[in-house]
Amino acid sequence: MSKITNSVDAPKVREERYGAYVDEVKDEGFKPLTRDEAQKLRSANPSLSPWRVLAWQLLVGVLVACAAWGLTAKLSVGWSALYGALAVVVPGAVLARGITGKVSSMNPGAAVAGFFLWEMVKIGLTVAMLFAAPRLVENLSWPAMLVGLIVTMKVSWGALWFKPKRPTTHQT
Repeated sequence: MSKITNSVDAPKVREERYGAYVDEVKDEGFKPLTRDEAQKLRSANPSLSPWRVLAWQLLVGVLVACAAWGLTAKLSVGWSALYGALAVVVPGAVLARGITGKVSSMNPGAAVAGFFLWEMVKIGLTVAMLFAAPRLVENLSWPAMLVGLIVTMKVSWGALWFKPKRPTTHQT
């Protein structure tokens, strides 16, 4: 059972509780980064923009749709593959817009809550688009649509491999 303390003793308890942790961190040689060191770290490890990933997904989706149309000579197969790609790109754009907004950058708690909210919106929109597919795409080819959807989804993994390279520095 925890001990209840009055408000006068509370700061001492906090100091005792966290003091050992702070000493442990100092013993491990932890040093906060200066502004210049943080800037160097950011420039050495550039982040990957969600908009860049979406652009690659859209490009690959269009290429898959053209390939599907070219291989089968059926326009409906090409449209089905393109719709599958759009079922990834459109909800992804909604998510990217939501998580890159002002509210998500206010504090870490808002960023986490915003991410979960927008991820649920993305999933819901994807499911809604898949349910609407037979009504929106004439002569829908489910296999072509699923190929477009899956290939477009996998582009995000490729984007991680081909993200901007770190600048090379030569030390002499």
